[in-house]
Amino acid sequence: MSISIIPFAEGEAHLDWMQLCAAFEAGHKLPRAEIGDTFLYRDPDTLLSRSAWIDGMGLAVKSATIFPGNPGNGDPMINGAVCVFSDQTGTLEAVVDFHLVTKWKTAGDSLYAATRLARPDSRRILIVGAGTVGRSLYQAYGAAFPDAQFTVWNRTRANAEAMVADCPGLIVADDLETAVREADIVTCATMSTEPVLKGDWFQPGQHIDLIGAYRPDMREADDTALRRARVFVDSYDTTVGHIGEIKIPLEAGTIRRADLVADYYQPEAFLRRNDEEITLFKNGGGAHLDLMTSRFILDAWTGAA
Repeated sequence: MSISIIPFAEGEAHLDWMQLCAAFEAGHKLPRAEIGDTFLYRDPDTLLSRSAWIDGMGLAVKSATIFPGNPGNGDPMINGAVCVFSDQTGTLEAVVDFHLVTKWKTAGDSLYAATRLARPDSRRILIVGAGTVGRSLYQAYGAAFPDAQFTVWNRTRANAEAMVADCPGLIVADDLETAVREADIVTCATMSTEPVLKGDWFQPGQHIDLIGAYRPDMREADDTALRRARVFVDSYDTTVGHIGEIKIPLEAGTIRRADLVADYYQPEAFLRRNDEEITLFKNGGGAHLDLMTSRFILDAWTGAA
């Protein structure tokens, strides 16, 4: 059996954002994933491996090396790959570019939630954070909301202006509060440890998408935001005890576990009820979504061969 080696550009050429959403929906009809993470350290360097096994889909191990000193030598700080294995035999089927899987998993996770939680008539989309993920969100959300006007806000305006140069039709927001109040969808991808979004700014009918916080000490939205919205997560297993966005308000009693309405494994509850409620989604990622994304990339690759 041949092993597929899938680089970034060649692999991405065969992908479609809405088809990825369909793959996520199908993947969550299979048994809940077995997942596990391991970390190895040699200060200041790190090896992170995330593994998942979904019965009926297969296995994936996504490994990343983070070497902070590399940029000073002209090398990328983050390197890695995803190995995809057969569910039937355990044999290696593919090695997929790490950055390709991460891009499509991260933005696709948020897009899939928005297709279920945002109002279908949403026309004003605010991206908070002008980094690599922000650019991916512009592409992903544009697939589901092709008539939307996109705005970006960033702490450093020059970075927002650089993103505008890369994204046709995107405009820069000068004031975050005003931009949030005017948006139908707010998608936030920052590295902040303190909330940048205030619940007092939210308007009826909005959908709030939180991506950036990934450590137990990180948050992008304040307590009022959690109280005012119906809160959803992609997976209870990878968010509740792990990510500050959910962990901190739960431990403080700001919200209760019962206030988390649903995760993707509960599709009948993972829905907007009406046009007035505020929905809030925490994108936690997780190795099971890396597996679903990698399988989607491999299927597209072999289908195009």
